[in-house]
Amino acid sequence: MALRTAAAASVPPSSDALLGLFPSGTTTAPDGGLRIGGCHVTELAARHGTPALLVDEGALRDRAGRYADGLAARRPDSMVAFASKAFPCTAVYRLLAEEGLGVDVASGGELALALAAGTDPAKVVVHGNAKTVSYLRAAVEAGAGLIVIDNFDDIDRLEHLMAEAPGAGRREQAVLVRVTPDIRPDTHAAVATGQRGSKFGMLLPEAREAIARLRACSRLRLDGLHVHIGSQILDTEPFVRAVAAVAELGRFPVYDLGGGLGARYTYDDRPPAIEAYLDALTAAADALLPAGARVIIEPGRSLVAEAGVSLYRVVTVKRSGGETFVAVDGGMGDNLEVPLYGQRFEATVATRVRVPGGGAPGERCRVVGRHCESGDVLSAGVFLPDPRPGDLIAVPATGAYTYSLANNYNAARRPPVVFCRDGRSRPVVRRETYADLMRRDLP
Repeated sequence: MALRTAAAASVPPSSDALLGLFPSGTTTAPDGGLRIGGCHVTELAARHGTPALLVDEGALRDRAGRYADGLAARRPDSMVAFASKAFPCTAVYRLLAEEGLGVDVASGGELALALAAGTDPAKVVVHGNAKTVSYLRAAVEAGAGLIVIDNFDDIDRLEHLMAEAPGAGRREQAVLVRVTPDIRPDTHAAVATGQRGSKFGMLLPEAREAIARLRACSRLRLDGLHVHIGSQILDTEPFVRAVAAVAELGRFPVYDLGGGLGARYTYDDRPPAIEAYLDALTAAADALLPAGARVIIEPGRSLVAEAGVSLYRVVTVKRSGGETFVAVDGGMGDNLEVPLYGQRFEATVATRVRVPGGGAPGERCRVVGRHCESGDVLSAGVFLPDPRPGDLIAVPATGAYTYSLANNYNAARRPPVVFCRDGRSRPVVRRETYADLMRRDLP
């Protein structure tokens, strides 16, 4: 399993190794405090409070550019569509639209957010294994560029919608068939999607049947194929095999090769660089797919994870049973990836990153949250220098899925999202209020 377990113990890191997990361009101030996007963590905490999800805007734009420019240089007729389930935040949609990216949506809510942020509807790829009629209607009415056929019911519903649409005789909707290539990458079972038994897509015999049926449809235009095999994949070889699998189904004008490249969460993680991933993927496309075919990719986690940092305040330090528990003012309400997937995150005292005199990096600690669950652990086995109440704790690589999975367990208020760039910060999502928790209540 590629995901590092939450219980795995880290080794005492050097300051440089620690900074390597934070957004590119992260530095330390002379007082030993972290600067995210040029903003000192103490100033960020004072202005925006804790917990807070910080996003280095420059680092995110840089990764978007590496994807978009890198793919265009290797395969000119191409598109990068952000897998927005990783961070469905209006400000993130808007930023990536400014960088020229399209969007992959998997719900009516994600579609609404993307359109509200100014995403070009023609660059929207519509996903979902259980698309409702209202979701499909919204996609068609918005002019979504591509709808991915996950099952035969999608075809039935889309045919009916297109037949009843105003001016239906003059309209058609471009679609792709999602192929399940029976490939099981080395990742957590919950985020593996390309194997036999997956709820997503169609195995090759079913895909052939869907292709034949779509070719007979008058208002659904079959543009090509889609394949996605999972998330947090730390090896390029499964992606190459997925390209070979869809190549068996024939020649098409469009191939959406999905996403799934892993992010670096821990000192031990070694995901391929964006450029190495693009090299492997486009080399396979050049060898196996038609020369003039359009290639689409859908990065999510690998695009946004490393641009995000979660900032907490230490509430309690308790030494008991041979362990040091560092309890912070957040937890599984704002980072559900640890209890849900067993994903490991590292952590540091954000104001004492560089150890004076190069001495010991501190004691082994278990960073825990404030929720009423024993499984509410943010990071176990991390080395923190002299942790004490009031300290700021920074957890890197939290830009993917923490916002998506944030919840109100124990009636916790979800944290703000703060963009940082060039020494300036701006909230793009405010912290929830207690009034927000009651907003949907009825008398």
